[in-house]
Amino acid sequence: MSSTQDMRAIELPSAEFDKEAQAAGLNLPIEQTEVWARYEATVPGRRPWGAYRLERDGAAVAYIRLFDYETHGYHFLRSNHGPVWLQAPTPDDERAALEAIRAVVRERGEGQVFVRCCVDADLDCCEPALSIVPYDTTVVIDVTGGDDEILARMKPRGRRDVRKALREAPITCADETEQAAKSFSDYYGVLVETGERDGFHPAPASDYEDMLRILGPEHCRLFAGRQEDGKVVTWSLVTISGSVAMRYYAASSTATMRKHVTDKLLYFECCSLGKFEGGRVKSYDLMAIGSELSPTLLGLNEFKTKFCKQVTHVAPDRDFPIRGGFYRSLKLARKVVVRARGARRDREVEKAVASKTKPASK
Repeated sequence: MSSTQDMRAIELPSAEFDKEAQAAGLNLPIEQTEVWARYEATVPGRRPWGAYRLERDGAAVAYIRLFDYETHGYHFLRSNHGPVWLQAPTPDDERAALEAIRAVVRERGEGQVFVRCCVDADLDCCEPALSIVPYDTTVVIDVTGGDDEILARMKPRGRRDVRKALREAPITCADETEQAAKSFSDYYGVLVETGERDGFHPAPASDYEDMLRILGPEHCRLFAGRQEDGKVVTWSLVTISGSVAMRYYAASSTATMRKHVTDKLLYFECCSLGKFEGGRVKSYDLMAIGSELSPTLLGLNEFKTKFCKQVTHVAPDRDFPIRGGFYRSLKLARKVVVRARGARRDREVEKAVASKTKPASK
């Protein structure tokens, strides 16, 4: 147990953390639950670090579950979608919470360089998250009321594209959770293709199988669209925690992108989630669109925003340095890497342009 002037972080047993937060009326994000901690424990370089109640004057104000991440020879703490607040925090609340967490980290003395968690206010004690793209805006679809109501709540463009997809998209959609948990081979190739197109490297296929298996069908579903020949061309892996579902991973084949296959699948997901366990799921978070904070994500906006008439603000990931000198060296190293990558891309572009403009040999 540690304290700051006006907020304290009290460690809780993992299972008690979930029960207490839920009893307080919170719908914990999947990453703040005990079942997610069991999954993270299987990922190399990660381990559950602690679950805490943040309290002031003996009353709970927030809950946070932290995980230790090891990368490039150092450790940091990560809290995906945490802290989870009982009421919207003020900047002073967030600052006090960070100080309470820092006290715990220093007390345990394990040497983590920083804490990465969700902080809404642009506090001077925080830094923009290193090496990831944080987001502060998302699209959350209301999946209550049945299939027609879900469609009616979309923007006109979304309704038009979904109706066109239902008529013309050459796929059959299904919940394939059970077979994906046994083998991810049918889906992994599409993910690799998506990564090559969008510039990311997927984790090994076993990681997605583990996620489905450990979280279980009550917390994780996979929806897929297959062509007539049986080939998967689009899929989504969806997490479920309480009344909230999140579109955690998604992939699609480049060859079928213009055939509205993803529109058809996403509408199928919404309708399926609305019926899940008798209507337990109320909302479907598509996770991340672009904004002034994250302009590199603006390419997601055209597709995602058509399914809902409004966007939702969320607190973005920020880094809270614990070891300031070490963190400054990481920032400097990151700048060097980014500069080197930019120079390499410039050379590749120049080489490509030169090869196209070089006179043909006689």
